[in-house]
Amino acid sequence: MGRITATMDTNQQMKPTDYFDRHPVFRFDDFAAAHAAGGRRSRQTTASVLKQHVAAGRLLHLRRGLYASVPRGADPERHPVDPYLLATQLAPDGVVAYHAALQFHGKAYSLWNRYYYLTRGRQRRFAFGDQEFVPVQAPAALRELPDLGGGVVERPHAGGVVRVTTLERTLVDVLDAPERNGGWEEVWRSLEMVEFFDVDAVLDYTRALGSALTAARVGFFLEQHRDALMVEAQHLEALHGLAPAQARYLDSRRESGKLVKDWNLVVPERVLNRSWAEVS
Repeated sequence: MGRITATMDTNQQMKPTDYFDRHPVFRFDDFAAAHAAGGRRSRQTTASVLKQHVAAGRLLHLRRGLYASVPRGADPERHPVDPYLLATQLAPDGVVAYHAALQFHGKAYSLWNRYYYLTRGRQRRFAFGDQEFVPVQAPAALRELPDLGGGVVERPHAGGVVRVTTLERTLVDVLDAPERNGGWEEVWRSLEMVEFFDVDAVLDYTRALGSALTAARVGFFLEQHRDALMVEAQHLEALHGLAPAQARYLDSRRESGKLVKDWNLVVPERVLNRSWAEVS
């Protein structure tokens, strides 16, 4: 997984507007690399070019080092910026994740204007219009891996490319951090919209993450949906081996419930019985 950049012959003269047409949202450094013409143009020249196009209404300057292209003839004051492209470009290694990934894949029960994205480094929250972009530093166990632990793909979208977690990684991530998906009801209802998971990939990423509690949560969810998701006994056995040795609460708030011995999880009745399904 790496930064999305343009490739071109540096001996050719690149028109900035051609770059804008192919990159709806882009970072200064990526444009500068394409615009440098083999080192014949300085970063100051590049910055001046971008400033001119912002003034002309051809670009939006979203924040330091980040721009969005405005199509020819469009009103820059009203031009929408795709939130998934924006989340991808907010960091050099940005990856749309958690609820935002479910939403990108069309599997979120509720639609949000909050977009989580993974990155190795530390970033500040960012707001654009009514949209909020929340950075999440990748877990320490995964931070130095070239693919952040796997389960990251690039998908064409809205004229650009989005980096996003797969449904398999997203399943594990939202069970690992349900607060980034709106709580258990939103987690369950969203994941139940997915017709198929590659359970081997789920298991591989659960191992990489290295959390016994998360492994138990994943195992409990898959066992509860065993028939619908065609989960095999070998997958559940593997997850049993990763589950905690002592009883843990499903919820970080230590919500009371029933002990599910197979997973050493104290599961709230509303999750155990999916009681929200009775409410229309």
